[in-house]
Amino acid sequence: MRTITVLGNNSGRNAGDNAILGNLLDDFALFRQDIHFRIPSLDPAFIKKHFGRHSVEPMGLMPWNLALKNFGLPLYLAMTRTEMVLITDNILFDRKLHNPFVNYLKSISLFSDGCFKRGIPIVFYNASIGPIDHPAGREALQKVMNASRLVIARDCNTRNLIEKLNISHPEIVINADCALNTPVPSEERMAAIIRQKDLFKGANGTIGMNVNAYIDNWSKPGALTRKDFVRIIGCTVDNLIEKLDVDVLFTVTQVMDLKITDECVQQMKNKDKVRIVTNSEFTYQEIAGLLQRLDIHAGLRTHTLIFCAAVNTPMVNINAYPKSAGFMRTIGQGDWTINFEDLSVENLSQIMLKAWEQRGQTRENMLPLVNVEKNKARNSVRLVSDILDGI
Repeated sequence: MRTITVLGNNSGRNAGDNAILGNLLDDFALFRQDIHFRIPSLDPAFIKKHFGRHSVEPMGLMPWNLALKNFGLPLYLAMTRTEMVLITDNILFDRKLHNPFVNYLKSISLFSDGCFKRGIPIVFYNASIGPIDHPAGREALQKVMNASRLVIARDCNTRNLIEKLNISHPEIVINADCALNTPVPSEERMAAIIRQKDLFKGANGTIGMNVNAYIDNWSKPGALTRKDFVRIIGCTVDNLIEKLDVDVLFTVTQVMDLKITDECVQQMKNKDKVRIVTNSEFTYQEIAGLLQRLDIHAGLRTHTLIFCAAVNTPMVNINAYPKSAGFMRTIGQGDWTINFEDLSVENLSQIMLKAWEQRGQTRENMLPLVNVEKNKARNSVRLVSDILDGI
């Protein structure tokens, strides 16, 4: 067996992160059966439960494992007792660089020297990088690049950032996010969930919404408070229900977002038309299966948009992350974006109503472009295999 370490946010708390890991493992399994994956995680039991059909070895990151989350013996062993290291998702940024409970970049950069000395290649696997705003962050990223054999990015923003920082780097290939290949469960399983949660009862269809908790990260001081945000979302949903006579499904893909989701619903007059589903109840595949049944969806979390693309559901990007805007442009949906600074009941209602009217054409336009991106995401396995077989 060959051994590959996979680095990412693999704690089980975020459906998007779970989809990245799950689809990576599934994609590799389509091509070869000889790889054993080491996966550092805050919740090794989650890895075994949900991905144990593959050859996986979770490595705990808790204090009793001699680790302070992203810093300690498990990460060092994971990176230096392997044949290859894959960096996934968007874990390399320099916010709170010296805090291992938040930041991966500092720890990975320290241990990348061990990879370099041992000839263990680091490969960025359908990943993003950034933001990198400080000299110390640039220096840390350069150390990782020094040990890297290939950068497979999921967006052009990553390549642009590397070049802007004037960092020496290996070849950069632009592919796509692993989560685009998320499969949906059987019709029987989806029907059971729909009965359980009393979903999709309205004759006129269902609109999806997704919010998250990082309001202060995006809003300029004094421009939009949390109270303002939940009012805008709540009033917009009321508008859509009253004008279209639809149901609304709030999808929570990160458990920390449930509180602000509840706050948005409490602002509404039409609470009886709203349901909430969360990743604490359902797998990422099941969430994708529910998103497949929506007419349109508006989301803040990037992976709710990616899940929608995976199942051909038209979407609106409430734009807080550069990676969200970049993804929407990649699949030809860049116009379906409302920037965070432009968020208002009027503006959000307007773009949602327009998306509703054009949903049929949007599905038709999006499908071929998404299929191209799905193939690109899966093709990353071949690129990694070529490097692994050459070691």
